[in-house]
Amino acid sequence: MSQPSPSNSEWLTRKKLVDPKLRDAGWKILPSKDFSPSRPLSDYNGCAIEELPTVNGPADYALCSGARIIGIVEAKKLTLGPQNVLTQAERYSKGVTASPFNFGEYRVPFIYSTNGEVVWHHDLREEKNRSHQISGFHSPSALEERLSSNFASQCKMLLATPNEHERLRPYQKEANQAAEEAIAASKRHMLLAMATGTGKTFTMVNQVYRLMKSGVAKRVLFLVDRKALAAQAVQAFASFEPEPGLKFNKIYEVYSQRFQKEDFEEEKFDPKILPAKYLTDPKPGLAFVYVSTIQRMTINLFGREAVLELGDEPIEDDADRLPIPIHAFDVIIADECHRGYTSQQLNVWRSTLEHFDAIKVGLTATPASHTMSYFKEKVFEYRYEQAVREGFLVDYDVVTIKSNVRMNGVFLKEDETVEIVDTQKGTKQLDLLEDERKFDPSEVETKVTSPDSNKKIMEELRKYADEHQERYGRFPKTLIFAHNDLNHTSHADQLVTTARDVFGRGEDFVKKITGKVDRPLQAIREFRNRDKTGIVVTVDLLSTGVDIPDLEFIVFLRPVQSRILFEQMLGRGTRKSPNHPDKSHFTVFDCFDGTLLESFSKATSMTVEKLLPPTRTIIEIIEDIWQNRDRDYNTRCLVKRLRRIDKEMSAEARTAFAAFIPNGDVGAFGEELPARLKNDFTGTMQILRNPDFQNLLINYERARRTFVVALENEDTVTSEWKVKGNDGKEYKPDDYLAAFSRFVAEKVDEIQAIGILLDHPKDWNPDALKELREKLASAPQRFTIEHLQKAHQIKNHKALADIISMVKRAAREDESLYTAEERVNRAFMRITGAIGYSVEQKQWLDRIRSAMVENLSLDRDDFDTLPVLVNGGGWGKAKRIFGEKLSELIKKLNEAVAA
Repeated sequence: MSQPSPSNSEWLTRKKLVDPKLRDAGWKILPSKDFSPSRPLSDYNGCAIEELPTVNGPADYALCSGARIIGIVEAKKLTLGPQNVLTQAERYSKGVTASPFNFGEYRVPFIYSTNGEVVWHHDLREEKNRSHQISGFHSPSALEERLSSNFASQCKMLLATPNEHERLRPYQKEANQAAEEAIAASKRHMLLAMATGTGKTFTMVNQVYRLMKSGVAKRVLFLVDRKALAAQAVQAFASFEPEPGLKFNKIYEVYSQRFQKEDFEEEKFDPKILPAKYLTDPKPGLAFVYVSTIQRMTINLFGREAVLELGDEPIEDDADRLPIPIHAFDVIIADECHRGYTSQQLNVWRSTLEHFDAIKVGLTATPASHTMSYFKEKVFEYRYEQAVREGFLVDYDVVTIKSNVRMNGVFLKEDETVEIVDTQKGTKQLDLLEDERKFDPSEVETKVTSPDSNKKIMEELRKYADEHQERYGRFPKTLIFAHNDLNHTSHADQLVTTARDVFGRGEDFVKKITGKVDRPLQAIREFRNRDKTGIVVTVDLLSTGVDIPDLEFIVFLRPVQSRILFEQMLGRGTRKSPNHPDKSHFTVFDCFDGTLLESFSKATSMTVEKLLPPTRTIIEIIEDIWQNRDRDYNTRCLVKRLRRIDKEMSAEARTAFAAFIPNGDVGAFGEELPARLKNDFTGTMQILRNPDFQNLLINYERARRTFVVALENEDTVTSEWKVKGNDGKEYKPDDYLAAFSRFVAEKVDEIQAIGILLDHPKDWNPDALKELREKLASAPQRFTIEHLQKAHQIKNHKALADIISMVKRAAREDESLYTAEERVNRAFMRITGAIGYSVEQKQWLDRIRSAMVENLSLDRDDFDTLPVLVNGGGWGKAKRIFGEKLSELIKKLNEAVAA
């Protein structure tokens, strides 16, 4: 090969960009003059041989390992897109002579094309394999490892292996099957959408085991975006028994980042810390799972400066940048991959995932457009409504809390006494207003707070909590989402103090769990597992992923703009509770008069989520103007940024800006900027590109935030309970009972139990009652006994009306409402009141009475199943005491109860 001209851009690309990438991957660059076809290829192991001759022309680089050419790299100049150049690499792959490989026409298994920045890769061994972009080149050991495995046969084994774990639900098996079929079809990106609470983590732990057992994957990265979720995932892997009596972590190694022992359910549980060499030098024989936060992995890949753009959790002291190769993992599972990031954060998130050449599986309950654009195909979906319908999750009721402050803001009158908080020091000073002030609703809890408003909302909440405790015998575990947790003006802190005063159950009963508390994972664990804390106030930390099955009240006291975040917050209450089998629903308190729920009820499951600003730094915008890239557009963007700075900066900042622009008036400078650029582009750009001016644009002193405590402001707070039907609509009590009356009238001939109650009470029996309950609950309005009782309690002031009374009242307005006990007592008085019974018979009648109060009907089988009757001796004993009259007695009592 003749020496290329220095102006040859393709040659420069290779020397400046491609060679370093190959060296980073472990290849030695071998110039063509140092290669001799007469020498054995074993002499060139680990070499990227330049200009290797083939039948179809010289390949830019030939990757040699194990005395074989196992890769071809075709390089083009930086201005060319490399994807279309793969065909040239394919041609060279066909033209390599003396190759031990034969994959159809191809004699080399792996090919690459690159322009020095972008790299495309194609595994030619299987016809259905797709080419794809990767972040760098594979190392020699990585390609040898891939050559030693047969992915197609491993996938066949995976698909042929029964998926019969006893704890798997039907839809979880379907999710596994969908993912496995996608992997077997050579898809490398896929999304599984499963409603919060349906066991995404358990499903994926089982999936990981199947992938590892079949050999499809050896090294798996389980990626989460909060440390609390990492702790849950580590325990899920450790507790999972893929084989009877054998835990997952006894079959395969499971590693994580560092935790404290108090972060886990079992105090003896001690997760293993991943050795750094497992990341930097992944050996072919290693098989392990690594559970990590995306923040931690981002630090490992790009350093601490990158992770500052991701989330509010603190950076771990032991996290550092590591040289991690692209083949470190075979499969990456990105849990809770729905988050609404700024575009800068999204770039970091994508860059972290895209570093690895791995199969990527996204898990989310709330698909968003940016999630779909990355994972490309939703291979499985199990929605919340279906999970509720099939009995795996619970639905929610709604309480709308109407607060004048939350809806209309705060109006302060002249001469009103307020408290001014120094937001930097936390000091407070009383002030007498010299003029009236108006704060919009958006400024509540950021610029002003009304203690009376927070107190009255907590008092309204307590009414429902007390009612719940009276009905169920337990305080409803409650999660309150506060507006913020800012230093000195924390809404979360104010709510904690207020709730402690209102509920009066001590310090530990109400707690704050945000990123600012000590050991938040331990606090979450204690809230989940203990009754000592009944109320937790949070902002974001418990908004996603955290599993608290006993949660029954969720309170929205912060505005939410994101559908994804809102649905995630709702998802904290959807799980069924193993501790409380009677948890049939949870209750959502919308403290914005129902507007949050109304707004998000209109959003589709794929509503586009706006990425939050900023999209680029202000310095990047200035540089784009200088480079004449979309100059008009970028000028408009810069004007907006300057307006924002003008609103936020302090007087001191204005003085600093005066060194560069007239009077330091950033707002005026921004308004004049288009004209300045047109009339004096060079002079204006000298100002904009001045390093000191740019530093000031970023680090200007902000105006001190003022915060007013409206001590004398009085709020008006009311609330209204609503039922959320199976049709997604919300019904006020009057509307709900009216709909029930229409339903009964329409279904009297269709639902046998209704006809029995209205016209044929002698046919009343447990089967009729069971049918009635099922048909009512499955109606579009979700007519559960509990909801109907509460509606009657609100409208008719009758607590705990029985279902028979409620059906009769729905059909005939003059029917009386009875509780189950009142109804059964009436029936017993009618049937047994005039008859004398022995002492033993009276004892049995009391047992039968108790059973009917609970069940409103009886039959022969109940005597051998209901504890109160079984404990008395069951049907046999009752038959001996009552004789042949027992059957007739039960029939008459059933009829009297239904009459």
